[in-house]
Amino acid sequence: MFRHDLSGPEWFTADDSVLGVALVFPLRGPAGIFGPTCELCARLAAEEVNRDGGVLGRELRLVPVDGSGAPREIADEVEALVDLGAVQGVTGWHISSVRQALAPRIAHRVPYVYTALYEGGEDTAGVFLTSETPRDQLRPAMELLARERGVRRWFVVGNDYVWPRHTARSARRYARGSGGCVAGEAYLPLGVHDFAPVLRRVERSDADAVLMLLVGSDAVRFNRAFAASGLDARCLRLSTLMDENMLVASGPAATQDLYSTAGFFASLATRDTLDFHGRYAARYGVEAPALGSLGESCYEGVLLLAALLRRAGTLDVSVIGATAGAVSYEGPRGLLHLRDAHVRQRIYLARADGLDFDVLTELDTRP
Repeated sequence: MFRHDLSGPEWFTADDSVLGVALVFPLRGPAGIFGPTCELCARLAAEEVNRDGGVLGRELRLVPVDGSGAPREIADEVEALVDLGAVQGVTGWHISSVRQALAPRIAHRVPYVYTALYEGGEDTAGVFLTSETPRDQLRPAMELLARERGVRRWFVVGNDYVWPRHTARSARRYARGSGGCVAGEAYLPLGVHDFAPVLRRVERSDADAVLMLLVGSDAVRFNRAFAASGLDARCLRLSTLMDENMLVASGPAATQDLYSTAGFFASLATRDTLDFHGRYAARYGVEAPALGSLGESCYEGVLLLAALLRRAGTLDVSVIGATAGAVSYEGPRGLLHLRDAHVRQRIYLARADGLDFDVLTELDTRP
């Protein structure tokens, strides 16, 4: 119902009345579990931008690109779209390995809005980020859990690529700052199914908490295995990548004492969030994939790209970068501003409660 043809010739035809935007999001693999909501949220944003007059007098049209393959191949595909004049911007949720392959190829040619939470440190000219970073997302969450839950010993379980490994480096520093330590680390390939060896290591480490840096369905399978092992009775979990689709797929029996930290939760009862829920439901119906932080990020990616181009009044990346400091946009998280190419945002800590998240508090992101 929610799939779109990715091969139609219209995507590869330059048209001065259309502003093409490559939407790079996962269709397959571990992250495919939240790909549908990423696509639908981005399409909703594009429709709203077009109802508001489009961008630079042009209709904004999304060009879907599967972001779940080999990073170099994805970069080849997007660069080809730029070469053909079929896209004048890029956005979407995809893992950091894809961003690292893509940014050097296209960011100096077209604006690139990256929406996935990531490890921090991206400073390529022409790249703009709506996403959370460990300093503002993970650090205050670990500090709070150390104070309120007495967590001292952490065990990191992540997929084996740049985001988990670099985030773990930050986690070691944050744990020490709260009088604790990282007692062990394990990195597993994307698409992993067997967690038994890792769970034995967690048990032997005598950890108080597990920091989950797993993507999509890998995190779902870990949650189930963790609960089946009985570790959920003695060890809390904290994830910086756990949306509502992943929570539902894990099931309530597998999410006891599971915490998540993010800039958006569907259960936030603000006026802006409730309005977003209403527009999403009106557009796609009750059978649409659940709203969550990862899909919402793609909605914001389209809004930010449109705001950058409108402020600059041109497609010239150097001008866009020079005027980016004055850019703001209003979305499901309220009015947000850019600073140093990153969106400044509020971050929340939530705890799994059945098939939803109970938002506990807004975290203190001050240094």
